[in-house]
Amino acid sequence: MAEDKVELQLEPASQPENCEVGEAQQVNELRRDLRPSHVFMFSIACSIGTGLVIGSGQALARGGPGSALVGYAVIGTVVFSVMTALGEMATFLPMNKGFGGYATRMVDPALGFATGWNYFFKYIIAAPTNLTAAGLVIQYWRPDLNVAICIAVFGVAVVTVNLFNVRVFGEIEFWAGGIKVCIMIILILTCFVVAVGGGPNHHASGFGYWNSPGAFAEHILTGPKGRLLGWWACMRQACFAFTGTEVVGMTFGEMSDPQKNVPRAVKQTFWRIFTFYILGILVLGMALPYDSSVLLSATTSSTNADASPFVVAIRNAGIKVLPDFTNASLLVFTLSAASSDIYCASRSLYGLSRDRQAPAIFSKTVGRGIPIFATSMSAAFIALGFMNASKSSSSVFDDLVSLVTVFAGLNWLAILLSHLGFRRGLSRQGIAASGLPYVGFLQPYASYYALAVTMTVLFFNGYNAFIPRFTADSFILSYLGILLFVLNTLTWKFWKKTKRVRGSTMDLLTGRRVPI
Repeated sequence: MAEDKVELQLEPASQPENCEVGEAQQVNELRRDLRPSHVFMFSIACSIGTGLVIGSGQALARGGPGSALVGYAVIGTVVFSVMTALGEMATFLPMNKGFGGYATRMVDPALGFATGWNYFFKYIIAAPTNLTAAGLVIQYWRPDLNVAICIAVFGVAVVTVNLFNVRVFGEIEFWAGGIKVCIMIILILTCFVVAVGGGPNHHASGFGYWNSPGAFAEHILTGPKGRLLGWWACMRQACFAFTGTEVVGMTFGEMSDPQKNVPRAVKQTFWRIFTFYILGILVLGMALPYDSSVLLSATTSSTNADASPFVVAIRNAGIKVLPDFTNASLLVFTLSAASSDIYCASRSLYGLSRDRQAPAIFSKTVGRGIPIFATSMSAAFIALGFMNASKSSSSVFDDLVSLVTVFAGLNWLAILLSHLGFRRGLSRQGIAASGLPYVGFLQPYASYYALAVTMTVLFFNGYNAFIPRFTADSFILSYLGILLFVLNTLTWKFWKKTKRVRGSTMDLLTGRRVPI
């Protein structure tokens, strides 16, 4: 499409037809070219990834079906609370500066600085992580092929997608999201059929595996402490599985009619969590025992379709045609995720630049609102994946996953703090929360709950660095992200001498779409 090609000239300060009513389109602004259907599928594409299809096997193996279900349910409520908190802010004050923009405006510019850079760090690490996973998927068919080659080829592809107008990106993610939905529905239904005896072996396990070997597995230690650690391992794994669910918030600055479409995107989060995560982990625990030797071997030695617990369950039932299909499907999962990672990293850097917390060049846009320099900088970090050329690919993948999980938890933390600051500002300025365009379920109490759980997960994230003995590598990977976040906050605060935003003087006017 000719209208979607990248034109290397800066946007003129004009009022395009897709601009919101009353919203002047300025030079270097992002464009609201994402349709509601794009946002809907983009939110699905980001929330269904390797963490769900592959990582759920580790949760089941370490904690058992009961611990996995409870862990996923708890983190699911946290993620939904984060989304409702974000929805309240985005419908009242839609911003194109990313989550760091809300932290700057609602809490402290220092927190906004740390949040924006934390989000950027998370996605520049997530991109090579998913490209590494894509390379490992290819090794299912070509074990002789170096993963670094796949990273180079696929890296060029996902970067190219991000250089088109955001509507093209939205169309691609729309179809990728549709494929992911179909795949997950097939896997969940197949596992359910297997559990009720519909497989070739006609073994109706039902909830039998919850009795033997049991619902709660022991992890690292034995007895009650081991079962507690098993449940906590599921909590950590659930955090990685849910990583990306909040990413739809990055599209709010390029979404048409945010008052209507943001609440819709947030409400749909509940059904995604329930359908793909809760039902998925439930039927998985019914179809596969956590002490399966095939599962234990897969979760410790493989990162392709062999590692997916869904495939293990289907194979155990005697079905032989799905492994190749699932492996090809995982390639769609990983490449879609890598493309989304570049998108989110570039928008985070763009938002930082707009807030003068990063070099001004990263806020420049070309063509139809493409942040070309921010995208190029984000794409450069794909080179981290080339560590696979000299180190075990599965080892690099595990290291990157550990970092991504910590950064994700810190992102949730920042969103929740921003929302509580937003609610404080409403109260101080006499604006009734009931009059907001969208009021989140059980808010603001849900934000306090989610904040407490998130802080607990982050604090005890590195438990395995101390049990059964201290491991320096695990400790660094578990807490490096937190250290960077704190240092960024303190550095900006003391350098710029920023002050906490008071509720009475908080800017709740600029960008407001509806009168209160």
